[in-house]
Amino acid sequence: MIAAIKPAGSNTRGLLAYLYGPGRHDEHLDPHIVAGFAMLGMPDPGRDETATLTELARHLDEPVRLRNGEFGKKITDHVWHCPVRTAPEDRHLSDTEWAEIAQRIVEAAGIAPAGDDLGCRWIAVRHAEDHIHILATTVREDGRRPKLHDSGIRVGDACRDIEKDYGLRRLRKGDRTGARRPTQAEMHKAERLGWEQTSSEWLQGRIRAALPHVSDAEEFIAYLEGDGVEVKARRGPSGDLLGYAVGRPGDVNENGEQVFHPGGKIAPDLSLPKIRARLETSRPEEHPTARRDHPSTPWHRAVDALDTLQADLDDDTHAQAHISALGELIEAAAQKAPGNLRTELHAASAAFARAQRSRIRAEDRVAYALRSAARDIVHTATGPDGSALAALIAALVWASIVAGRWHEAKNHAHQADAANRAVQHLQIAADRALAPPLSELAARPPKEQARLVLSHDVRAAVPEHAERILADPAWPALATVLADAEARGHQPHQLLGEAAAQRELATARHPARVLITRIQHTSRNPAPNRRAEAARLRTTRAGVNGLGHPAPSPQIGAAATFDPSHRRRK
Repeated sequence: MIAAIKPAGSNTRGLLAYLYGPGRHDEHLDPHIVAGFAMLGMPDPGRDETATLTELARHLDEPVRLRNGEFGKKITDHVWHCPVRTAPEDRHLSDTEWAEIAQRIVEAAGIAPAGDDLGCRWIAVRHAEDHIHILATTVREDGRRPKLHDSGIRVGDACRDIEKDYGLRRLRKGDRTGARRPTQAEMHKAERLGWEQTSSEWLQGRIRAALPHVSDAEEFIAYLEGDGVEVKARRGPSGDLLGYAVGRPGDVNENGEQVFHPGGKIAPDLSLPKIRARLETSRPEEHPTARRDHPSTPWHRAVDALDTLQADLDDDTHAQAHISALGELIEAAAQKAPGNLRTELHAASAAFARAQRSRIRAEDRVAYALRSAARDIVHTATGPDGSALAALIAALVWASIVAGRWHEAKNHAHQADAANRAVQHLQIAADRALAPPLSELAARPPKEQARLVLSHDVRAAVPEHAERILADPAWPALATVLADAEARGHQPHQLLGEAAAQRELATARHPARVLITRIQHTSRNPAPNRRAEAARLRTTRAGVNGLGHPAPSPQIGAAATFDPSHRRRK
């Protein structure tokens, strides 16, 4: 059940005309009052042919007129309107049940508190099977205004109780971090202009798409302007940026003026202070040659950065920061991925937006690695190779699963649902991204004897998952990956154990595929030469130790300890 409190209005008679009228598409049937502040003597134009809308409006507005007559400043925002709708799969409620529900909602809102005979005047009009409209005038019988602060939260809590009591579809409790729902007027305007999204939805997408590209608030404003978004920046006398509002080209009011939406009204995490905190956090110092010495591509660095997410979930402020940055990384991947993956990745990014924010304050500085990886991806001039892309999307799947579990543990129901929806889109993209590398790997499987030895490695490294891995259709491709890694000096047994430690396999749909992307990532470079490393250590340790004796040489044999089989395959 959804109760959507509308912005305060000023025309009681006008709203009644809509409620009792035919509707925009002749959908209003048998409009009538099912409940009200005083049913006895209540004029109901839907049941009494002699009653008029004007008479009903005057009846409801009486306390407002009395107060306006006593005080110099007139009240004009006195019309409270709240449609209440059941889910499509719910049963049709009777008028008596709707009357009871309306009473509970006005009590929860503070319109007519229980036991208060001096509350506001209100009625509930029903003109369809699945919903009612509650209309109230917000001046009490004693001339005071009702206390409606946080009424939306109280009404939402009442709806959750009503769902339970009446056997209706159970919705999640809100936490005040959701994006504002488009109004009916916005939806009708979008339909009239041929837009698939309302302006606020379109603008939210443009803002989130901009974040991976910029490093401070001024760059953010400039990027939006360059992306075709109308921007109205609010600045102080010194020129400092204090706030911003955005508009969609072509979205104008009746006077032909651009309609602007403040970022914080579009979604709570898109206000300027929230964006500035994410972009302008303190950055770790980096050696000037660090990037040039690093052999990884931006896509591989992103996978490495994602490994930090699961390791840093014990601190809630850190976890929230990583999850927020994870959404930016998903968006970055969507922008630079091949065309056959973009639809699912953009859908994943849009779904995950709800998971990026909660009531927990984020310590944004700890997520610098993830944000840096997202920025590197959108600024790279070349796309990823197949294995790097598959590895990143597989890592995004797992990171989103981890994020969803963290939200579930914190009772963040809406965020957990959003993360789970994102996972579904990411899994489709992951399957598509991995298909070409799988075909290439399966076309050159190792010899039967080598595959047999590798199967023993699987049973030794991950015994609890071995049978599922070996029965996976992707096992021959995994065997090829392990053989390739061993040819580069890696130990298959060790690679399997490390991969399983990074991503638990019990819930994986295709455990062999998970291991393929992980092992391809970790074994992409040749393994270090242990004898050369030992020689280097002897050189750096040459000299005399603190006791005046020569430093002992490292034990090469111990450093090179390997699986007891010590086998070689050709």
